[in-house]
Amino acid sequence: MADPAYEAISKAKRQVQSGNAKGAAKTLEDYLETDPHNVKPRLELANIAYYQLDDRKYGDLQMEIIFELEPDNLDALKASLAILSKDKRDRKIADERYRKVIELEPSAEVYNSYARFLRMQFLDFQKAAEYYEKAIAASPNRYEFHQNYAVLLLNDLKDYVKAKHELEEVLRLNPGSASAKKNYDLLMKKKFDSQGNPKKGLFSKR
Repeated sequence: MADPAYEAISKAKRQVQSGNAKGAAKTLEDYLETDPHNVKPRLELANIAYYQLDDRKYGDLQMEIIFELEPDNLDALKASLAILSKDKRDRKIADERYRKVIELEPSAEVYNSYARFLRMQFLDFQKAAEYYEKAIAASPNRYEFHQNYAVLLLNDLKDYVKAKHELEEVLRLNPGSASAKKNYDLLMKKKFDSQGNPKKGLFSKR
């Protein structure tokens, strides 16, 4: 026998694909009247509200119900962060949820995402550096983590020695990166001598 929740979600997805987002929401609302504690269709409804109906208030309402039912639901935590992390007004709630996700499922991707969030929303460059380093330690061959860290080191921490190392890692892992090559060449021209040593007066700030 087919799972009614799965059937409702599948039908809603087909309706969204055909351009009937309101119908998709109605499908899930009708199902949730019979099974209000089922988190999966409610999360699907929240995503439709956010991304198809552009109804932040209704999406947030669905998320509140989900977190009342399952405070540690990883899928819901991640989905909410995709919305909350974009707005400084929501940054405290987003920070709490990032820390919860890190507690429940620490990973290189989460560390990298949290570092970017800390840099952009809190301007906490030192803590962002800490989490970029965690991301790199967890997955050292992901060039984009080195690239993100290099941007922080160059623009915010002004740690040119470490930035040089991270850009070299980007170019080792992704030799075709034109932006990394451009930044590396500019850095070497401005901050290092012909032997590759820091110019006089240049030192690592960390």
